Amino acid sequence: MKVILKVARTELNTLFYSPIAWFLLIVFWIQCGFTYFNLMEFVTRQTEMSGDRQEFYTSITTLVYLSPMGFFKSVMDNLYLYVPLLTMSLFSREISSGTIKLLYSSPVSMTEIVLGKYLAMLIYSLLLVITVGMFMVSGILNIQNVDTGVLLTGLLGFYLLLCAYSAIGLFMSSLTGYLVVAAVSTFVTIGVLSYIGRLWQDVNIVRELTYYLSISGRTQNMLSGLITTKDLLYFLVVVYMFLGLTIYKLKAGMESRSKLSKALRYAAIVVSALIFGYFTSIPGLVGYWDTTAKKTKTLTPQVQKILKDLGDEPLEVTAYVNILDRFQYLGSPSSANANKSRWEPYQRFKNNIILKNVMYYDSSASLDMQKRFAGKSMKEVAEHYAKTLNIGMDDLLTPEEIRKLIDLRSENNRYVMHLKWKDRTTFLRVFDDLTVWPSEAETAAALLRLQQATLPKIAFINSELERDINKSGDRDYKGLTNTPSYRHSFVNQGFDITTLSLESGEISTDISVLVLADPLIGLSDQSISKLCSYIEKGGNLLIAGEPGKQDILNPVLASLGVELEQGIIINESKDNLPTFVTAYVQKEAGDFYKPLAKHISNGSPVTMPGAASINFKTNGEFSAIPLVKTDPDKSWLRKNPLNSETMIRASVVASNDSLGTVTFNAHEGDRMGPLTTMIALVRKAGGKEQRIIVSGDADFLSNKELSSNRSSANFIFSTALFRWTSGGQFPIETTRPEENDKKLNTNLKKLKFEKTLFLWICPAILLVVGTITLIRRKRK
Repeated sequence: MKVILKVARTELNTLFYSPIAWFLLIVFWIQCGFTYFNLMEFVTRQTEMSGDRQEFYTSITTLVYLSPMGFFKSVMDNLYLYVPLLTMSLFSREISSGTIKLLYSSPVSMTEIVLGKYLAMLIYSLLLVITVGMFMVSGILNIQNVDTGVLLTGLLGFYLLLCAYSAIGLFMSSLTGYLVVAAVSTFVTIGVLSYIGRLWQDVNIVRELTYYLSISGRTQNMLSGLITTKDLLYFLVVVYMFLGLTIYKLKAGMESRSKLSKALRYAAIVVSALIFGYFTSIPGLVGYWDTTAKKTKTLTPQVQKILKDLGDEPLEVTAYVNILDRFQYLGSPSSANANKSRWEPYQRFKNNIILKNVMYYDSSASLDMQKRFAGKSMKEVAEHYAKTLNIGMDDLLTPEEIRKLIDLRSENNRYVMHLKWKDRTTFLRVFDDLTVWPSEAETAAALLRLQQATLPKIAFINSELERDINKSGDRDYKGLTNTPSYRHSFVNQGFDITTLSLESGEISTDISVLVLADPLIGLSDQSISKLCSYIEKGGNLLIAGEPGKQDILNPVLASLGVELEQGIIINESKDNLPTFVTAYVQKEAGDFYKPLAKHISNGSPVTMPGAASINFKTNGEFSAIPLVKTDPDKSWLRKNPLNSETMIRASVVASNDSLGTVTFNAHEGDRMGPLTTMIALVRKAGGKEQRIIVSGDADFLSNKELSSNRSSANFIFSTALFRWTSGGQFPIETTRPEENDKKLNTNLKKLKFEKTLFLWICPAILLVVGTITLIRRKRK
C-alpha cells in the first residue's frame, strides 16, 4: 500500500506541475458556475414575478439539479471532454520517453504502478467533486427545504462516472506512446460505451449484453434519488475490467507469452466481469436505497402490500403485440429492455414477475386499410409492416392462431398486457394520452383484481332512458365508466361496471353503488318500490337529476328528506349560457379522495351545464353534508322557465338592468345564492355506513364535461364520489406528498453578488495559485 501511495503522490506532483490540470479545473469551475447561475436566475425571476406567494410552480431542486436540462445532466454530459486530457499522459508519457523500461526493471510490481496512477486520478477527481459540491452548498443555502439526499446521491453518481472514465483513460494511455492518440481513443471508447446500449436491441442473443455494457443512463437512478446495487456494481465492474486489461497489457511487455495465452488472459478479465455483472442484475439480487426525503422513488405502501399479498406464486405478464396497431413499438424486440425497466419498481418487491412477449397481426382500429392499403389483404399489409420493422413473418401469429390462444377483439386488438396469477387473469392496458404506459394506480388496480374474487360493482339503471354508459355522445357516460383506452375510466381503476333495468331485473346484493342518472320518463310504482327497498336495506346510491325532472325524482328523494327545488340555477357569465353553472366543491369533500383536496384548495370549479337547487332536512334520519355550492354573488334560483331566445343570448346580470337578458326577480320567487347543487347523506344501516349522493345536475359526469379543458376538476370530483360511495378501496391511493422546495432564501441582488464571487473571484484565486505553483516548479 505504501508503494501505491508513493506512486500516486509522484503522479499528482507531475499532474499539478503541468498547466493542463489547473486549466481544466478552472474551466470546469466556470462551466459549473454558468450552468448553475443560469438556472437559479431563471427560477429567481419566476419566483419574484409570482407576486405575494413568492413561490415557484414546481420543485426547485428538481429543476435546477436533476431535470434533463439541469446542473448534473449538463456537467456529466461534458465530462468526456475533460477526462481524456487528464489521463492521456499516464502511461503514454512513459512509453514515448522510454521510461517504461525502467518501470519493467524496477522492484515495484506493475499492479502497484497501475493502482498508484489510478489512485492519483481518483484524488484529482475529488477536486472536481468538491467543485460540484460548492454549487450544491450554494443551492442548499438558497433553496428552502432542499432535498439533500437526492443531491448527495447525484454527487455519488458523478464521482462514480469519473472513476469509470478514469479507468478507461488509463487503459487507453497504456496502448500508445502518442498523447493525442490516447486522448482520442479514450474519447471514442467512452462514446462507444455510451451508444452501445442502442445497438442490436432487436437481436435476442446480444440484446442483454449490449444493454448491460452501456454506460449511458447508469447514473439516471442516482440523479432521481435511487441507489441500486446493480448500478454501483456496474461501475466497479467497469473499473475492474479496464484496470485488469491495463495490468495485463503492461505485463505483456515484460513477459514472453504466446499470443493465445495473452488473448485468453484478456478474455478471462472481460468474461469474469460480464458474468459478475449478469448475476448482480438478477431482480432478486438487486438492493435498493431510496434517498429522497419523501420516498418518491419507491412504490407507495399500499401498492407494496398488494405485491406482498401475491405471495410466492409467480406473476406472469404476457404482452400481446399487434404489429398493425399504433402501439406496436411498445412490444417490438428493441423495446424489451425498456419494458423491463418499467417493471423494475414492481420486481423490487416481487422478484418472480415473468415478462413474456407474443407478436401477431390482426385488424386494427388505428389502421385504415381501405384508404392506406387499397386492394391489399391483411397478410400483405402485415408483410409490409414486418419488413419495415425488421421482423420475420415466422415470428408473428396469424389472426386465426392468436384467436385460438386468446381473443383480443374485445380489446380492439390493441397492445395489451395479460396478467396471470394462479388461475386468475386480467388485462392491463396502455392509454391514449401522452404518458401511454399504465401508472402505479392502474397497475395496482389490475394486481388487486387478480387477488379478489369480487370487486366494487357499480350498476347504472337503464330502464327509463337514463344516461348510457355504452355511448360516446356528449350527455352519456362511456368515458367515465368503460372506455378501455381512457386511463381514468372506472374499468381501468378497479371497478366492475354493469347496467340494470328496474322494470325487468332485480337489484342484486353484490352491487356496491347503484346509479340513477337523469331518467327521461317517470319511474313506475314498481321501480320506485325497488329503489325504496334498496335504500331501506342500506344500499349505497347516487342520484343525479336535471332541471325539469324534479317531478320524476322527488317521489324517490322524499324518503331521504331531500327534494330538487322547482326552477333552474342562473350563473352570471360573459362567456357562457346563463344556465351554465360553475360551482365549488366544499372542503368536507376533501376527505373523500386526497387528489380532490388539492383542487378544493386551488378553488377549481366543477362545471354543471344546467343544475337544480337541492333542499334538504338537517334533522332527518340521515346526516346531510353539502358537497357543492354555487357562487353567492353570481348565482340565483330562477323559478320561471327560460325561453329559447333567452337561452341563445348569454348576457346575464343579477339586477333589473335593461341590458340583461336574464334578470333576478324576487317577486317571482327567485332566490339569491349560495345554492346547494349536491349533497351527501350518511346513516348507519344494516350494520354499516350507508352513503348516498344526490346531485341537481347529471351533466357533470358526462363525456362532454369530463373531456373539456375547462372542467379539469370534474373527473377528480366524480372519481372521489364513487370512491367514497363504494367503500374507499378504488381508485387505489398512490398520491405522493407535494414538494415543499418551491421557495427561495435569495433574490436577484444576492444572487448577483454570489455569481460574481463564484464566476470571477474563485476562478481568479485558482489561477493565481496555479500560476505560483508552476513558477516555483520552473525555478526548481
